[in-house]
Amino acid sequence: MEKGTKKNEAGSKPGSFIKELLSGTMISEKIILNNLWYILLLTLLAAVYIGNRFHAEKVTRQMTRLQREVKELRAESLATSASLMDLSRQSEVYRLVKEKGLNLEELKAPPYKLLVDRK
Repeated sequence: MEKGTKKNEAGSKPGSFIKELLSGTMISEKIILNNLWYILLLTLLAAVYIGNRFHAEKVTRQMTRLQREVKELRAESLATSASLMDLSRQSEVYRLVKEKGLNLEELKAPPYKLLVDRK
């Protein structure tokens, strides 16, 4: 008889496993408290993973915005370059000088070099 009572005391009451499982004391005391550091590590890793995902999405949005801006600036640069090339043609320069009334004349003879002797 002594063996039976010692067995009940060591394993607590028969059927208490189901009661502990249903009440939640088994989960909170035996599983969570014994593995508290592991659970904290998993929680920290999950937080880092979520933060990394948000950061990657932010970088991707920023990269897309910058690529769009570069495209717009490239188009603007080409338009500006074309208009400057148009304005720098000889006939266009001549027309603008006449419109502004600057009293400048077009050269009739080609330019020549001045040579200087260095001694």
